[in-house]
Amino acid sequence: MGYLVGAAVVVVLVGVPAIVLWRVMRGRRELGTSPAERATFETLHTASLAGPPLRAGLTADGAERASRHLRALLGAAALAITDGERLLVYDGAGDHHADQAFEHAVPTMREGRIQVLTIDCHLLECPIRHAVVVPLTTDDRVVGTLAAYGQNASAGLVRAAQEVAGWVDAQLELAELDRSRTLLMEAEVRALRAQISPHFIYNSLTTIASFVRTDPERARELLLEFADFTRYSFRRHGEFTTLAEELRSIDRYLILERARFGDQLQVTLRIAPEVLPVAVPFLCLQPLVENAVRHGLESRNGVGRITIVAEDDAGAECRISVEDDGLGMDPERLRRILAGDIPSAGGVGLANVDERLRQVYGDEYGLVVETAPGAGTKVNVRLPKYHPGVSAR
Repeated sequence: MGYLVGAAVVVVLVGVPAIVLWRVMRGRRELGTSPAERATFETLHTASLAGPPLRAGLTADGAERASRHLRALLGAAALAITDGERLLVYDGAGDHHADQAFEHAVPTMREGRIQVLTIDCHLLECPIRHAVVVPLTTDDRVVGTLAAYGQNASAGLVRAAQEVAGWVDAQLELAELDRSRTLLMEAEVRALRAQISPHFIYNSLTTIASFVRTDPERARELLLEFADFTRYSFRRHGEFTTLAEELRSIDRYLILERARFGDQLQVTLRIAPEVLPVAVPFLCLQPLVENAVRHGLESRNGVGRITIVAEDDAGAECRISVEDDGLGMDPERLRRILAGDIPSAGGVGLANVDERLRQVYGDEYGLVVETAPGAGTKVNVRLPKYHPGVSAR
């Protein structure tokens, strides 16, 4: 079967009209009309292949995957990359010199400057006679080295090694920014957990305790809901979850709050099934609902209503809103809370969620809040259904 498939492919290729082949070749020529332009394209293409592996930082796997492309950029016979403790990769000719590569890098690591070395080798056919070792830096710290090996240590090779090392430095800086972003998001999630836990846990346990004697079965059900809610809220893995999981946690939260408020809290949910699999930042909606209950309904008399809507806009986005008919607040005060100009226990959740959404999706995806004193509050969230790097795994 495999042979037949291969044969069919050959027939298709042979049968391609000459005009199509000419167009393909013409397209390649149009990438550059001169040798300089073609060389520029090839260089940029090679650099684009080396970039992604380095975005994970200076690791053995990333260095190994990027080394062949970096060596091509340098035109060197061999290339070595080290971190502060070991050789990460040696790629190219003369691999019997790999055992010495870390030793070659030590002075550069220690002094932070370029070293041009003469390499002794008893093999006449070996092309490795010199090495240019350049420091790799992040935040002005030497974190590793890049060494280019060849027959000669020309001024051109020294300059090329400096430029390639500078480009690698930029990729490592981006990797640090990615790590910092991840740590920041984790810290913000921890801040949300800290905000949720004292107030909500106390009220929930007090409510459950009130049912222990009068309705033990109800108390048992609420305790299970409380356990599931806290298990989700304090989980330790993943920056993202599905909208379905986030809404399930919100439902548990509202079950516990309805047990506390009784008929004074009325909730309406309108959820389009199409948006349930959408990946969203962990705990991006629950704080909005808690904010609606705590600051929209607790301080008012009579029945309070919350409406949660998740809609498919039939395009690349989904739209979510959390609305209450509570006390509302001054729009200017809300603007200052979201901007971080003034602290507010009532705005911590909103400000935190707004910042995380902007970090993940861009500034155009921040919260849009409609409110006024005595008019309730409606928080609108717009999310892309698919976004690079966002996956509920």
